[in-house]
Amino acid sequence: MSTIEKAVEKLGKKSQNHDSAAPSSSSPDVGGNLTSEPDSQVFFDKTVESSADAAPSASQSENKSIVLPIKELEARGFVSPYKPRSYIAEEYRAIKRPLLQNIDTNMAKGADHANLIMVTSSFEGEGKTFSAINLMLSISIEKDKTVLFVDADMAKASAGNLLGIPDDTPGLIDVLEDENIGIEDVLLNTDLPNVRIIPVGIAHERSTELLASERMKQLMAELSARYPDRVIIFDSPPFLQTSEAAVLADCMGQIVFVVEAEKVSPDVVKQVVSRISDDKIIGMLLNKAVRYPWDNYTHGYGYGYGHSYGAGRTRMGGGQNE
Repeated sequence: MSTIEKAVEKLGKKSQNHDSAAPSSSSPDVGGNLTSEPDSQVFFDKTVESSADAAPSASQSENKSIVLPIKELEARGFVSPYKPRSYIAEEYRAIKRPLLQNIDTNMAKGADHANLIMVTSSFEGEGKTFSAINLMLSISIEKDKTVLFVDADMAKASAGNLLGIPDDTPGLIDVLEDENIGIEDVLLNTDLPNVRIIPVGIAHERSTELLASERMKQLMAELSARYPDRVIIFDSPPFLQTSEAAVLADCMGQIVFVVEAEKVSPDVVKQVVSRISDDKIIGMLLNKAVRYPWDNYTHGYGYGYGHSYGAGRTRMGGGQNE
C-alpha cells in the first residue's frame, strides 16, 4: 500500500468518529504532520532583487513595502514570529520540516522546483489559506531561509485580505498579462526582513489561460532557480471548484493538500490526488481535527509521487492589456 493510500485510509477512520465528537468551528484548529538559471531574466529588476534579504531602498516607492498585521493574525490563531513557542507554532514546525528537507535533498540532486510549494484543498473553507499563511510565518523564523508568498487564489484573494493588501494592488495576474510589468513592479517587502509577497493582482476572467501560458512557466523556473535559499509558497484555489488549481499544480515541486477532518471523504481525496501528475511530492495535512485526551497525535500524514467560486472577482478580458 502506498503512503498516499495509507493516508487516505487514515482519513476514512477519522471520519468514523464524526458521531462521537464534532470539530469546533469557532477557531482554526489545525492538526498536521508533513512529517541552472534561465538565460533571460525577464521578470526581475536586478537593482531591486540584488539580495533576498536587502531592505527596501529609498528609491523604491512606499507602496512596495507593507506592515503585516501580526497582532491581528495572532488573535485569529495564526503563528506569530514573536511567539515561537506557542502551540500553533510547534504544530507548524512539524509540518514545515519535511518540506524544507525535501527542498534541500532535491535541490542538491539538481531536481527542479522543489522550493515551489502549492497549498490547496478540495473545497473552500477547509483551511488552505490559513495553512499557507502559517507556513509562511513559520518558515520566516528560520535563520537560513527566505520566504516568498504568492497569492494565487485568483477568484477570492483571501490571503491578501488577511495580510492587509488592498484589492487593487497589482500582482501575479498583471505580470502574466502584461510583458511590460515585471516581478520587481509587484513585489512587496514586509516588516519581516526575510518575507516578500506577490499579491494576486487585478482579477481577470482569463486567469486559467494566463496560468497555463509560457510566460508563467518561465516565471516559475526563474523564481525557483534565482534564489535556492528561498521557499516560495503559493496559496492556490480549491482543486474541485476551479480549473486554475490543476494548471498551477503542473508548475509546482511540492503540494500540501489540506483536508478538513470529519468533512471530506477519502474518495474525494483520491479523486483530487489522481489529477496531480506523478512527479509531484504530495503531503496531506489533516485540518480541524478533533483532539482526544488519549491521542498523542491527531495528524493526517502521507507522501506520494504521483456552486461557483469567487464570483465577485472577475475582470473582463480581451484585446489590449487592461
